[in-house]
Amino acid sequence: MTKIIEIGGPWFEDFHVGQVMPDAPSVTVHSGYAAWHQALFAERLRLALDADLSRHITGGHDALVSPALLCNIAIGQTTYASQRVKANLFYRGLVFKKPVYLGDTLTTTTTVVALKQNKNKEGRPATGMVVLEMEVRNQRDETALCFWRCPMIPCRDPQAETGHDDSLDVIPAEINPSDIEASDSTCWDMDRFREKFRGEHFAEIEKGTRFLVQARDTVTSAPELVRMTLNMATTHTDAKSSVYNRRLVYGGHTISMAAAQLTRALPNLVTFLAWRGCDHTAPVFEDDILRSEISVVDKQTLRQGGFLDLHVEVFAERGGQAPESGNNIKVLDWKPLVLMA
Repeated sequence: MTKIIEIGGPWFEDFHVGQVMPDAPSVTVHSGYAAWHQALFAERLRLALDADLSRHITGGHDALVSPALLCNIAIGQTTYASQRVKANLFYRGLVFKKPVYLGDTLTTTTTVVALKQNKNKEGRPATGMVVLEMEVRNQRDETALCFWRCPMIPCRDPQAETGHDDSLDVIPAEINPSDIEASDSTCWDMDRFREKFRGEHFAEIEKGTRFLVQARDTVTSAPELVRMTLNMATTHTDAKSSVYNRRLVYGGHTISMAAAQLTRALPNLVTFLAWRGCDHTAPVFEDDILRSEISVVDKQTLRQGGFLDLHVEVFAERGGQAPESGNNIKVLDWKPLVLMA
């Protein structure tokens, strides 16, 4: 008799707290990744575009890997757990601990830290929230990135009552200031960066400033980013796996478009230090047109330069074919901390 094994991701009932997910392939971030990322998003981060500048400012061996690209690779490495995901609800506590350069190799460990079943509703299959903690390490076994995310996973039994009701307080509510101060990027040559480029730097940006980015971007090639980053969530590649009966754009795609628009508002942005939080407030679909509004919530001086505490809101315009037709739908609420010289 032929042995048949069906390959698919875990259901909500298959998770337990403390569980470490199977190892994803490690990824060496070569120039092909950077070229694809640039073609998709047109991000204007100077240190990711100019290897010579990156070496002089950071002391690294090559161009800096865009933090947005780094996040997409890391998230893709965690998606064994979320192959059946219906939505990724939020990201929390993301801190870039070590810079990543082209040629570095990344390995990600994914651990289940909390489980909470959603309240069952008549006519709706049972689902639950799986809180995952991720740690990304480089080839020198240094922690480059750590964060939490929360995918919503369906139950195998549509009427399941698992009893999982963990508090989500396991996720830190705030970024530890010492983590920011300890970042290698706070030791880069900010004087040289500031002297090299005209325009506004840390001292010139005022708290309370709002930037409305007029240049909008249309979402295209969403499945290509998913495949490039080894993302296994089927809702992004198979319309029948989506609760919307059409492919759901991967959340990192929306974040990357927002990051690219942010570099238009702040052309002298040096790099990203952390995310206080990131919430997907509505779904995004192929051909949506996205725009960003950016507020400077606070600013703080560091050893060199300083960081801006930002609130980025992304809005979508979409046509009548989408489940939620109309304009000006808020799809992302993102709170990054960015380094300025």
